[in-house]
Amino acid sequence: MDHLQYLLLLAACLVVTLPLELTGSRVYRQPARAARAILPSAVVFGAWDVLAIAGGVWSYNPRYLTGITLPFGLPLEEALFFLVIPLCGLLTFETVERMLER
Repeated sequence: MDHLQYLLLLAACLVVTLPLELTGSRVYRQPARAARAILPSAVVFGAWDVLAIAGGVWSYNPRYLTGITLPFGLPLEEALFFLVIPLCGLLTFETVERMLER
């Protein structure tokens, strides 16, 4: 079960912040806008991770990974991290901003 911990943590982040969409934040209802906000940083930090892995500066404990590796040696979970966490942050930011406007 340890090999699913990283994925389960990312899923939990999505589940915990999902109700924020019900406040009218409209993050999930505007996927193109969310992608424009998230993808540039995901690409930059994904490349950073790939370089750090290749240089031996950074590694991952295989005990907590599924073993699925994307091109250039980036673990699936790490790639998802760069999408899920910013999405949760964007959803939280939009919710707080809407509540402060009220």
